[in-house]
Amino acid sequence: MPSITIRAARSADAPVIVANNLSMAWETEALRLDEQVLTDGVTRVLEEDVGARYWLACDADTVVGQLMITTEWSDWRNAWVWWIQSVYTSPEGRGRGVYRALYEHVRDHAQEQHVAGIRLYVDTRNTTAQAVYTKLGMEGEHYRVFEAMF
Repeated sequence: MPSITIRAARSADAPVIVANNLSMAWETEALRLDEQVLTDGVTRVLEEDVGARYWLACDADTVVGQLMITTEWSDWRNAWVWWIQSVYTSPEGRGRGVYRALYEHVRDHAQEQHVAGIRLYVDTRNTTAQAVYTKLGMEGEHYRVFEAMF
C-alpha cells in the first residue's frame, strides 16, 4: 500500500476540495451546501490571504483527505492559534491513518511557526469525531460553541 503524503493545497485543487466539502457536509450533518458559494469560498482560501489554508493527504496523485485551518489571534496567550475548521477523509482513504497524518503534519507545522496551539470544536452529538480526536491526544471537553451567523 503506498504511503500517504501531505502537501499544501493549490488553486488547481479547488474542485476536489469542493467535492469533499459537499460530501463531508452531507455525511456528517445531512446538509446540502450551495456549491457555488462553497466554490467561491474555497477559491478565496487558495488564492487570497484570508487567514486560512488547506492541506491535502495524497496517495500518489489521488487526494484522499483534507484539513482546513484558520488563524486567530489569542490575547490570552499573546500568540496565534490555529483552528481546525474541517477535516475529511474520502471513502478510499478511510482506515489508512489519513486523519492522523494530517493532524501530525499540521501540529508539527504549527510548532515550527511558533503557533500557541491548535483548537477545534466538535458537535457534542458527533461521538465518532470526538473519538478520533481523543485518540490523537486532543482534549477540551470544557468548550462548547455558541454562535450567531448572519
